[in-house]
Amino acid sequence: MAILFMSTRQVATETYVPLLKGHLPDQDIRVWPDDMGDAADIEYAVIDIPDSGVLGNLPNLKAVLSLWAGVDGLLADPGFPRNIPLARMVDPLLAVDMTQFAIHWTLHFHRGIHHIAELQRAKEWRQVLYPETSQRRVGVMGLGVLGTDAASNLSAMGFDVAGWDAIAKSIDGVETFAGTDQLGDFLKGTEILIVLLPLTDETRGIINAQTLAMLPKGAFLISLARGAHVVDDDLLAALDSGQIEHALLDAFTEEPLADDHPFWSHPAIVVTPHIASRTTPRTAAAEIAIDIRRLLAGEEPRHPVDLQKGF
Repeated sequence: MAILFMSTRQVATETYVPLLKGHLPDQDIRVWPDDMGDAADIEYAVIDIPDSGVLGNLPNLKAVLSLWAGVDGLLADPGFPRNIPLARMVDPLLAVDMTQFAIHWTLHFHRGIHHIAELQRAKEWRQVLYPETSQRRVGVMGLGVLGTDAASNLSAMGFDVAGWDAIAKSIDGVETFAGTDQLGDFLKGTEILIVLLPLTDETRGIINAQTLAMLPKGAFLISLARGAHVVDDDLLAALDSGQIEHALLDAFTEEPLADDHPFWSHPAIVVTPHIASRTTPRTAAAEIAIDIRRLLAGEEPRHPVDLQKGF
C-alpha cells in the first residue's frame, strides 16, 4: 500500500511531502511524477493541483484527499474515478483567512474607503459619511464552512446579515434564504454581496445581468470563491450603468488574468490575485494525516464530497 502526493507546483511538493512523512512515518509516501513506482501499489492520493488523467490510471485507488476546499478542478477531469470517496480540505485556518478578507473588504466599502482613495488622488480633503453597521445589509451567498464563518462574524460586528444557500441553513443572528425561489428576496435587500459558493453546474454564471439587477442600485460585489460564478461582461455593464458601485474580485475564470482583460483597468474594480485565503501546510498536513488514519481503519473521511452535487 502506498500514498501518492500529486501537485503540478514543485513548491507544494517540497513543502507538503516532508510534513506528511512526519505525520505518517510508517507509510510509503510517493511523489508524482518521478517517484510513483508501481501504480498498482497506490491506494490513496493527496492532491494539491492535479494533472489530468493520472488518477483514472491508478487501478487500486481507494480514496482521494484534496488540499483545497473547492474540488471543481478535480471533478473537471473526465477520467476522475467517481466510484471512490473524495474528501475536501477543511483547514481550521482557511476559514479564519477567508473571514478576515471578507471583513476587510466589507468595511472598505461600508466606510467608503474607495471614495477616500479617489479624494486623495484629487488632493481633496473631505469626509465621507457612512451608515451604522446595523443599517447596512450584507448578504453572503454560500453557507458552507467558509460562508457560515464569515456571516457569523459579520453579524457579531453588528451588520445586518443575510445568507443564501441552495439548501436551508440556520445560523444565529443571520436571516437565511434557500433555493432559487428565495434568491430574489435575498438579493433585493443586499447592499454588499459576498460570494462564497462552490462552483457547480447550478452556480456557474450565477452573478449575471439578471441577478445583479435584483440588488439595490449602487450595491457592492465581493467575489471570493470561483471566477466562473461571474459573467464578466454582465458585471462590467452593471458597473458602467451604476447598478453596481464597486467590485472586489479575487477569483477569475482564467488565472492568471490576461493582460488585456478589462478588469485590470476598470476604475470600479479591485483585482486581487486569488489571495483571499490559503491552505496552511502545517495544519493541512495534520488534517490529511487524520483522514488517512481513518481510511486505514476502515472509516470514512470527515469531509466527503457529494459527487453528484460537486461539493
